[in-house]
Amino acid sequence: MSSLRIRYQTIEFGDNDIHVQTLRDRQQFSDVGSADAEKLGVSPASWSLFGVIWDSSQILAQLMFEYDITGKRILEVGCGIALSSLMLNQRNADITASDYNPEAGEFLETNVKLNDGDVIPFVRADWADDNAELGKFDLIIGSDILYEPDHAELLSGFIDRHASLDCDVILVDPGRGNHPRFSKKMVALGYSHSQTKPTIVSEQSKIFRGQILRYHRNT
Repeated sequence: MSSLRIRYQTIEFGDNDIHVQTLRDRQQFSDVGSADAEKLGVSPASWSLFGVIWDSSQILAQLMFEYDITGKRILEVGCGIALSSLMLNQRNADITASDYNPEAGEFLETNVKLNDGDVIPFVRADWADDNAELGKFDLIIGSDILYEPDHAELLSGFIDRHASLDCDVILVDPGRGNHPRFSKKMVALGYSHSQTKPTIVSEQSKIFRGQILRYHRNT
């Protein structure tokens, strides 16, 4: 197998620059050392998905660039390269990042150093597990994480276990078709729901046609 190839990018948000090390492309695969990803069932076909910048993640990071974070404990779910977590870290937010793939934590540590930021706590989270030590959050965010049919039930349950009594949830979904079921699950759990259609131009000069999904619970 050839050496893992990476690239470095700078993504601008207003006057803020976020520097990131990512995989060069989706053809990269590596699970060296302890082969943790393989042991967790992360197949070579999906291994690289965490390690590139997706349009959805850029939209979420832009939202977090302007979002009122005062007094909020924030969790990024399925963080991948964790662009939003890096953005929020620059704003001195109380941010925790999580992903199923353990390699996401390695890239996060590198990217925090690239941006001279404070350490961002990383939790390798399985949505099916209790993860009681993770605690509760006032804002839970994620981008392009509803890409399997069973994710609606798993993710809604995970979010509900880690949502504070007064919690906002913001997900950016590119339109994979699983979000209606997820929204029904969230409403059944007591969350209000709204969605909007952003229209922005991506790096590939394509119009993003997905949804910004918002949920809120206040009990």
